[in-house]
Amino acid sequence: MNMKNLKKVAGATALMAAAMIAPEVMAGATVTGVTGAAGGEFDSVWTTLTGWMTGTLGKVAAGSMILVGIIAGVVKQSLMSFAVGAGGGVGLYQTPTVIDAMFGSTLDKLPAATEAVQFTNGLL
Repeated sequence: MNMKNLKKVAGATALMAAAMIAPEVMAGATVTGVTGAAGGEFDSVWTTLTGWMTGTLGKVAAGSMILVGIIAGVVKQSLMSFAVGAGGGVGLYQTPTVIDAMFGSTLDKLPAATEAVQFTNGLL
């Protein structure tokens, strides 16, 4: 696949993803003029996307990426195609976990963590 075709495929994929997500955003969003601070109106969208990525659709997409990577690796006689396919598949499946860990972390465990830290230089 040459670069021109690859750009067309990437553009079509992005357009399909936007078309699939747009109804969820519109259904979940409330028209208030200003987005709420908590962003609760997009919870249904995140739940849907998480379900897609970690559910059967995500497993099929991840498996397909890995399978295409294996086939491309055999055709090109290179392990890099397999690595990119496997990395993409694993990345797709683990993305919701990583995002939840980044944005869902809180400071409620901070007091216990600071008690566990002991400096031996006498500063604390």
